[in-house]
Amino acid sequence: MSIDRSVKIAPSILSADFADFGRECEAIEAEGADWVHVDVMDGHFVPNITFGPQLCKAIRPHVKTVMDVHLMIAPVDPYIEAFAEAGADILTAHVEAGPHIHRTLQAIRGAGVMAGVALNPGTPAGAIAPLLDMVDLVLVMTVNPGFGGQKFIESQVAKVAEVRAMIGDRPIHIQVDGGVTPETAPLAVNAGADVMVAGSAVFKGGSVANPAPYGQNMNAIRAALA
Repeated sequence: MSIDRSVKIAPSILSADFADFGRECEAIEAEGADWVHVDVMDGHFVPNITFGPQLCKAIRPHVKTVMDVHLMIAPVDPYIEAFAEAGADILTAHVEAGPHIHRTLQAIRGAGVMAGVALNPGTPAGAIAPLLDMVDLVLVMTVNPGFGGQKFIESQVAKVAEVRAMIGDRPIHIQVDGGVTPETAPLAVNAGADVMVAGSAVFKGGSVANPAPYGQNMNAIRAALA
C-alpha cells in the first residue's frame, strides 16, 4: 500500500474566527487547504482549553476534505468514540498522554478512524518505534503544545528525519505542527515531512469576508517548497 507523499497543507482552525467556524472551514478549503486540522486541548495535558466532540460534529458538514483531529488531552481513551462519531477522519494521540498508547491506538483503529501518534519536542523519536505498524500518521510537534503562534523549534528537524528513516516504506504520513511558515516549512519537508499544519501563517490578513489572503498565504508556503 502506498500513500500520496505530495505536501499537504492543513490549516489549524485554532487561528480561525471562533464565531464562524463553518464558513471558515469552507473558506480555507475553497482557497486550497488539503486537510482541516482541529486542535483539541483540555487544560490538563496542555495549558489551554479549546474544542470537544460537539464542535467537530458541528463543523463536519462544512469540511469536504480530511478532518484531522489532534487530541492534546489526557486521558484519551474515554473520548475516542465520541470524536469518531463526530466525524473525525484522523485521530492523533500523544505518546506522552498516558501509559498505554498501544491500547489507545488500537481503540482509534477499532473505531474505524485513521490513527496518528504525536511526539512533543522533549520526546525522542524512538518512543514510537514499537508503534509504527499501528499508525497512519506521525506528528512531530515543532513547538510545545498548548498555544498557537509560537516559534518553530529547529532541533525537531533532525527528529523528523529520524522518524522518516524509521518509517521506511510503510504508508505513514509525517506531519509537523507549530511555527510553520514559508521559511520553516522547507526544513521540515526536506527532512521527510509531508503534512504541514499552519495556523496564524494561513489565517493572517484574511477573513470569511476576505478569504483571498488564506490562499495567498498557503501559496507562499507551497512556493517556498518548489
